[in-house]
Amino acid sequence: MKEIYFSVKEASEILGVTPLTLRNWDKSGKFPAQRHPMNNYRVYKLSSLEKVIDDIENGTNKSNAERRIKRLMIKHLE
Repeated sequence: MKEIYFSVKEASEILGVTPLTLRNWDKSGKFPAQRHPMNNYRVYKLSSLEKVIDDIENGTNKSNAERRIKRLMIKHLE
């Protein structure tokens, strides 16, 4: 199955954060982006976005997911 990719702007709208927040998460290694091979722009896989959303909604691997989400939220608020 072919993977679907989203731009920073599209991914930020899906996750409900700003594009700058996604760039900061990528820079810090908390939620790394892939790079487009032709223009080197950040892109995010649909499966990566789904995993973050699933962790938030369902608490999959709750202790680890909660820690990761709390770190992302705290970083977002800074």
